[in-house]
Amino acid sequence: MKVLYFAWLRDRVGLSEEIVEPPVDVATVGELIAWLAQRSPGHGEAFADPTIVRCAINQDYAKAHERFNAGDEVAFFPPVTGG
Repeated sequence: MKVLYFAWLRDRVGLSEEIVEPPVDVATVGELIAWLAQRSPGHGEAFADPTIVRCAINQDYAKAHERFNAGDEVAFFPPVTGG
């Protein structure tokens, strides 16, 4: 699956995108965040507080309990405000 990182998450991870293959027991956004946090110190820093990270699966907002598929595009970004 393709994982995209935006704003300060990109800066902390050190990548704007990567292709990953999580284990089969990683099936929800929350589980993916926990798994990604273990990939490197930068990932750990980016996901240190998952409550402030937003996610989209195939460009649709997704919550921690939502499931994804192997071919999905998953994006992580900080909260967005209008202005």
